[in-house]
Amino acid sequence: MIDRRLRVLQAIARHGTVTAAAQVCRMTPSAASHQMQTLARELGVELLEPDGRRVRLTPAARTVLVHGETLMAQWERARAELDAHRPGETTGSLRFCAFSTAAAAVVPQTLARLRESHPALTLHLRETEPGRAFDLLAADDADIAVVVATESIPPVTDPAFDQRALYDEPLDVLVGPDHPLIGRDDITLTDLAGDRWICSSPGRAYHQLVMLACTGAGFTPDIAHYSDEWDTGAALVALGFGVALVPRLADVPARHDTRRLRIGRPPVPQRRVIAAVRDGAQHHPAVAAGLDALREVCGTLAGRLESP
Repeated sequence: MIDRRLRVLQAIARHGTVTAAAQVCRMTPSAASHQMQTLARELGVELLEPDGRRVRLTPAARTVLVHGETLMAQWERARAELDAHRPGETTGSLRFCAFSTAAAAVVPQTLARLRESHPALTLHLRETEPGRAFDLLAADDADIAVVVATESIPPVTDPAFDQRALYDEPLDVLVGPDHPLIGRDDITLTDLAGDRWICSSPGRAYHQLVMLACTGAGFTPDIAHYSDEWDTGAALVALGFGVALVPRLADVPARHDTRRLRIGRPPVPQRRVIAAVRDGAQHHPAVAAGLDALREVCGTLAGRLESP
């Protein structure tokens, strides 16, 4: 019942171009542009103005967006109240999206709990990058996103989403079998400033984490290789091509001869993992059940997060 053009405008505000917004909303750029033109004519105001290769929202468009986000949140609350009136078990579908480590270490256990406690729910999981997860939420293609808090995601003040912390995950150092730091229990990240590094591709959340951790420790990492898969990264580390940071919950393939070292002295790099939903959707019975199960699973992680 919410005008889809509001979601297109929201996507343009987030990504800065009609083309990117069209991709998020699964339509052609010409269709997205046409929708913005018809909305502008109906409202009698200009919504977009050129800004180099991008577009900029006019003050009128920002007014529309503020009220549109309020309408979307109210509609989510209305749907939640209607769901609460339906008798019997919680039914329908519940769609999770999550980054790779959480998609392996957290969400499957959450789905298992929900399957037992809410057998009438149809459950789905999609693995995706954190930035893409918010696009899926905004487009109503996902209900709960489990993401790493980075600069690339919307701020917690974004009224379109409700975000809540799940856990803080330390990062360990992955080294080859002959690395000189093996056996030390007081290593710092700075001890690896002279090493070559293996990191994910620029623009990905993990790349941001590595760069922030190393610069926070006072050095810029010498990145020798880029790898977006733990299998490839671990193979390179095992053969002495560099070191890497690895989240504590990430499983490194055992066939590669590597060593996971805990950073013993601060600053200890870590990442914050959060759950996000569309604002208002947290009151839906199915979404609320999903968030509860997610928090329960995360509450069992304390032991794993404390030891490498």
